[in-house]
Formats: sequence, C-alpha cells, structure tokens
Amino acid sequence: MDLSYQRRLAAELLGVGETRIRFDPEQLDRVASAVTKDDIRRLIKDGVITVEPPHSNSRGRWRIRHEQRRKGRRRGYGRRKGSKWARFDKKEAWMNKIRKMRRFLRWLRDHGVIDRRTYRRLYLMAKGGAFESLASLKRYMKDHGLLPQEYR
Repeated sequence: MDLSYQRRLAAELLGVGETRIRFDPEQLDRVASAVTKDDIRRLIKDGVITVEPPHSNSRGRWRIRHEQRRKGRRRGYGRRKGSKWARFDKKEAWMNKIRKMRRFLRWLRDHGVIDRRTYRRLYLMAKGGAFESLASLKRYMKDHGLLPQEYR
C-alpha cells in the first residue's frame, strides 16, 4: 500500500526528512486510513509513527584507508599534490638539523676541541638560526679559526 502521503504529512509535522519517518509495521492499516494532519498527530502521539535517529557519515571506509596509509600504501606519485618540501614537516626538518648541530658542538666541547664559552656562543647562534646546516656551522668555525685543522 502507498503511504507516501502520510509519510509526507508526518515529516512536515515533525520537521524531519521523509526518509526518517518510520511506521509501526503491525498498524499500517491505521496509518493508511489517516488522511488529515490531526489523524497523523494522533498516530504520532500513540507511537505508531516515530522518527528514526539521524544518520551520520560512516567512518568505516576512512579507517581502512587510514590503516593502509599507515602501512605506506596509497602514497604514490599520483596521490601527491605539493612539492617534496611542501609535504615535508618544517618542524621535523628543524629538529633534525638542530639536533645534529648540537650533537657536533657537544662532541667538540667534551673532547676539548672548543672551550665552554665558544660552545655556548655557537649553541645560541645555532638556536637563533644562524646556520642553515652542519656544513655551514663548520664553515663558520673554520672561517673564524675556531676549528683545528684535523676536525675540518
């Protein structure tokens, strides 16, 4: 039996979409006989017509894709939009760079190649971004006579 009219009236009264209207399957004859808004209101009050909870987007497909990406799949050249450096985390790059420089300075200090004052000055310069790489730090030390010949 066609209950589209009753479904439309119920949706209008309840302020939801027609797909969320649910009829009690045992009382479909009562629903079919309802032709006015008052009849529909009575059925809603009696619990014959109910509203289904809203549907949200399923995350099942996302979870599968996410798991695949964690394994390194679906990350090929065809998927990429930005350049290598646009996709590369700037913070990660900085951390790698500064750790390398600090490790080198610490080694020089512990092995008596530079004194504590020089170490501290270079450490703070590195922190301030004065050197773009370990090579530039070494170049600076060489130019300013801070690095003995065997460590160049």
